[in-house]
Amino acid sequence: MSHPLDTSGETAAEIAMKPVPVEAPRQTRRYAQKRDAILHAAATLFNEAGVKGATLADVARGVGLMTNSVTYYYRRKEDLAAACFLRTIAVLDGLVAQAEAAPDPAARLARFLDLYCARRAAVAAGAEPDTAVLHDVRALPEPQAEAVFTAYADLFRRLRGLFDGERLDRAERNARTHLLLSVVHSVRLWIGRYEPRDYGRVAARVSDLLVGGLAGQAAPWAPGLLPEPGPSPPLREPESEVSPEAFLRAATILINQQGYRGASVEKISGLLKVTKGSFYHHNDNKDDLVANCFARSFAQIRAVQDAADAAGGTGWERICTASATLVRAQLGPAGPLLRVTAFSALPEGLRTETRRTMNRLAERFTFCLVDGMADGSVRAHDAGIAAQLVSSMINAAAELPAWVPGVTPDTAADLYARPLFLGLFAPPA
Repeated sequence: MSHPLDTSGETAAEIAMKPVPVEAPRQTRRYAQKRDAILHAAATLFNEAGVKGATLADVARGVGLMTNSVTYYYRRKEDLAAACFLRTIAVLDGLVAQAEAAPDPAARLARFLDLYCARRAAVAAGAEPDTAVLHDVRALPEPQAEAVFTAYADLFRRLRGLFDGERLDRAERNARTHLLLSVVHSVRLWIGRYEPRDYGRVAARVSDLLVGGLAGQAAPWAPGLLPEPGPSPPLREPESEVSPEAFLRAATILINQQGYRGASVEKISGLLKVTKGSFYHHNDNKDDLVANCFARSFAQIRAVQDAADAAGGTGWERICTASATLVRAQLGPAGPLLRVTAFSALPEGLRTETRRTMNRLAERFTFCLVDGMADGSVRAHDAGIAAQLVSSMINAAAELPAWVPGVTPDTAADLYARPLFLGLFAPPA
């Protein structure tokens, strides 16, 4: 999720309590209970089907109501989706507020992660309702999108306060805040492989990695330069010259922004300035194109991992080189990679295998980390969790320009990847 930081307005909690955008009727206890039930059912549905794939009728069935009963609370689906996203942001904002009582930045970070993972454990146990994943926000129209972006920017600024007093300029603080939020958003995607009773231990290990970094003693941040994936053709070409690669890149950009269902054939064709006929001349259908988008991104990641291994060196050198190369590629002509959140609204037939491949590629980073612990270049830590943090950092790099205006492929790795490897509170280079 991304939005410029000059957004101003009320706090996330204040916005979340306001109707979006229609004024709600006088709120009785029964009204509030029914509204909350609708929000909880909708969050689950949006997480499974995306904003474009869900309907008010689907939500109504989830809570045993008629569709017109749901519209009494939320007139349009987009109002309901915005309310779900605002609820998610308000929950995160509340956790940050609690963590601010800790005595220093590292303690506040640890407290925030502990509270977040405790809530995920409560969700897994059925003691708390789940919240909506913030991956489909760009599918919202105005004015709903602006309300959500405003609230998220407010959360971003509040969390950025962790770095107040550190010797960092604004770009460095923004990059590290984006990194931290990207890690938090990704935790819910992989923490389910642990027992909920162990989520607190997961939080402690994530905090240790973010504060202490991955480096062993005297391991410098000096990633090598690998050849990046071949540059893609420009998006705007004469229709007769549009290549399959251009369709893949255009679809990837739109899926990252608007989800699987939001990236329609019309929008993909429009981005390339071609007709729907041209789309179907090059592609049998959208599902096959999306599957090929995932295959394209997986091939790019796999090729860089293989090249880093072939280049040799310590485990630290190989993972730094692979990560820096992929972050640079995200902002370059071959980027972006498809976001990990894109799989959630895929058709069931594509979802399972796609998620399995994503997990396998993240786990490949453990080879470098374990080798690094063996050769002393990487400090002892939980390599499985560290691999997930590295993968989530790379995955979210494509959104870095929204939070750090002026960042380039040449500066992105030092600004954004280096803090994960050396620690979020490490001084700048």
